[in-house]
Formats: sequence, structure tokens, C-alpha cells
Amino acid sequence: MKLIQPFRLLITGLCIVFLLLPIIVTVVSSFTEASYPTFPQKGFSLQWYEKILERPEFITAFLNSVKFAALSALFAVILGTLASIAIAKYNFYGKTFLVSLFTAPLTVPQIVLGVALLIYFTPIGMSGSEVGYIISHIIICVPYIIRFVLTGLSGYDYTIERAAVILGAKPLTVFLKVTLPLIRPAMISGALFAFLISFDNVTLSIFMVSPEVRTLPLELFSRMQDSYDPLASVSTIVVLITVVFIAILEKIYGVGKLYSNH
Repeated sequence: MKLIQPFRLLITGLCIVFLLLPIIVTVVSSFTEASYPTFPQKGFSLQWYEKILERPEFITAFLNSVKFAALSALFAVILGTLASIAIAKYNFYGKTFLVSLFTAPLTVPQIVLGVALLIYFTPIGMSGSEVGYIISHIIICVPYIIRFVLTGLSGYDYTIERAAVILGAKPLTVFLKVTLPLIRPAMISGALFAFLISFDNVTLSIFMVSPEVRTLPLELFSRMQDSYDPLASVSTIVVLITVVFIAILEKIYGVGKLYSNH
């Protein structure tokens, strides 16, 4: 047993290094003084970050990413929260099918989902539109909201709601004053996670792309075939945003709870 523990730590450490190495290389190479990204870096310079200001398409793509991710997260939280409350509180015909339907995007490969949405959106004129893009991202964000909110409702004491009703509170008042405050941490955490899922998405987004719909991950993906200028610095910013959101999410709710049983 004494030999197994160090061996486990070694394997775990190697796996972590293997997963983080590409990110570390990207971040370090973005600070090089050379005229091209290098690893190990040559000197220290912020020139690659200054070049971002010379490329307005990246700034526009970043603002689009924030806008689309925020809208997708907002609508996903509304739909996912209402669905979670219905699933947790009520027994009705087709409940199992409804749960499977809502969580299906977690099991279906996003490339398959992207092709399906492209085929569906094209005849009705929503392919490549902002509305179509947001709808597609709501679809992949809702399952995560449901996971968070259902986990938040797993230890929920419904006698509190009954007590409020007995005291004369109306259903809407019960929801706003009792239910909502108790599940708010789960909703906020789900919203942050949904924002991150939408902001970083490439696989599904590439099927929704158009000249008007350009996000930062898509801009990075399209430019990487022609030039690395200034992809390393932009990628580092994306990594930083992801790390910040994960840190906030862990502080508020705990990332591990997303995978807990409810």
C-alpha cells in the first residue's frame, strides 16, 4: 500500500502535465521577443498583445462572443431552471422521455448536432443568422443548467413552500421569495458554466458561421491555417477568461457538483 500511493500521485501528476502542456506552451510563447511564436520563449515582450489592437476583426469577434454567450446563457438559465423545477417537483406522463430529450445534447456529438441544425435552419432562413446561432447554443447549454439546478434541488425541503402557501402566499410569491433564493447559487453557477460553454465553442459554431456571425474561437480557427499573428496572445486571453470563470464557479458552487448524483 505504501508503494501504491506514490505511484498514483506520479500517474496523476503526469496526466495533469500532459493535459496542461499545450496550454503552458501557448501562454509562454505569447510573451516572446521573436517575430514568431517560440518555445522556450526568447526574452520577454508584450508585442503580440499589442498586435491585437492592430487587428480589429479579433476585437469584433470577442465582442460577438461575449454577446452571444451572454444571451445563450440567459435563455438557457430560464428554460433550464423551469424544466428542472418541473422535473424535480412533479410526476407526469413522459417525464423520463422529457429528461432524456433535454439531456440528449450531452450524448450526441456536436458535429452531428451542427449538421442537423444546419439542415433544419437553412430552409427557414436562420442558417448563419444571430438568432440561429443563439438557439443552437441554448440547445447545448440547457443540459448543463438542468444538471446544476437539479443538484441544487436534490436537498430542497418542499415543506418550506407548503408553509408559505399555508400562510397565504400566492404561487408566484412562493417562487420569487422562497424557491428562487434557495436555488440561486445553482442558477448562477449554471449561467457561468453555460457562458463558458458557449464562449469557447467551435465544433457546433462552425456550422452557424456567416460574415455577420464571427466569434473569437471561430476567428482563431480560421486564421490558424494562414498565420500565427497574433494567435498565441489571443489564445492566452481565451485561456485566462476560462480560468477566471472556472475559479468563480468553483468558489460559488464547486465544479465537482456538476457531476454529482441528484
